[in-house]
Amino acid sequence: MRHLFPGIAIVAPGGYAPDPAAVERAIDGLRAQGHVVHNYADHAARHQRFGGTDESRLAQLHAAAVDDEVDVVLALRGGYGTSRLLQGIDFDRLASSGKLFVGHSDLTALQLGLLARTGISSFAGPMICDDFTRPDRSEFTMGHFRDCIRGPRHRVEWATAPGSAALEAEGMLWGGNLAMVSHLLGTPYLPKVRGGILFLEDVNEHPYRIERMLLQLLHAGVLEQQQALVLGDFGVVRTTDYDNGYSQAAMLEWLQQRLPLPIVTGLPFGHIRDKATLAVGADASLTVAHGRAALDMRNYLALAEPTDLPTLD
Repeated sequence: MRHLFPGIAIVAPGGYAPDPAAVERAIDGLRAQGHVVHNYADHAARHQRFGGTDESRLAQLHAAAVDDEVDVVLALRGGYGTSRLLQGIDFDRLASSGKLFVGHSDLTALQLGLLARTGISSFAGPMICDDFTRPDRSEFTMGHFRDCIRGPRHRVEWATAPGSAALEAEGMLWGGNLAMVSHLLGTPYLPKVRGGILFLEDVNEHPYRIERMLLQLLHAGVLEQQQALVLGDFGVVRTTDYDNGYSQAAMLEWLQQRLPLPIVTGLPFGHIRDKATLAVGADASLTVAHGRAALDMRNYLALAEPTDLPTLD
C-alpha cells in the first residue's frame, strides 16, 4: 500500500537504543510529518547488548519485509549483531519485497549480503540513533537521504585533499564499514565486484587497525579489482608516545604509495552528523578535478516517482 509519504519500519538487527524515550520522540516526529511508522524494535525485549534475541531480531527483518504499509526499512542503530543473523536471513524475501533497506555501520553485513545473494541495492545512510533522535538533526543528512531514496539518480560532491590527482572512474558503488567489509572476506556475503568503486568508513579504530584491514583487502585480491577506493570519515583516535609519529595521516601516506588503485579522501559519510546517503549496488561515476570530487549514482532501487513523495524531513 503506497501512501503520500513513505511508510517506515524500524528494525534492530544489531544493538538496542540507549535512550528509548528519544526513539519515541523521533517516531512521533515522523508520524507528525505524515509517515506511517511501524516500530518492530521492542526495547523491553532487548537481550544482552542486542535489540532482542537473535530469533526476534531476525523476525523483525522478515516482518518488515512483508508489511504492505512499509516502503523504507530503517535500522535502529549499529553496534554489533547483524553477523549473527546472516545464515538465517531470507535474502530473496527481502529482495522481492521492494523495500529500501537503510543504515550503516553494522548494517553493512546485511547490505553486502543482499547485494551478493540477490544483486539488489540498498542504502548506506542514516539510522534512527543518532540521526533521527538528535535534537540538532542535520539538514544535510536528511536532504541527502530524501533525495537519494527518491532516485532515480543522486550526486554527492565534496572537497578533496590538497594535491589530489585528477581521476575519472566508472563502476558499481559498494562498500560500507571497513571492519564489516573485511569481516565478510571469504564468505558468501561479500559481493565479488570487479571494476567497482569501493567506499569505506569506520570509527574508534586506531590507524594501525585501519591499515591492517586495508592490507587484508589488498592481500585477498579485492583492492586490485576496483577502479578506486573512496574513504569517508574515520573519526579521531588518540595516539600515544609509542606511536612515534605514526598517525592516520602517516598511515594513509604509506598506503597511497603501495595500494594498486587511486585513493580519494573526504567523502562525507560515516559515524558523523553530516552524512550523505549512498546507493550500495548502484552504477556510479567518480570524478576528481580542481580540488573537488563528485560521485554520481544511477540505476538503483528507489521509491515511487518524486511527485508522489513530497517530503521525508
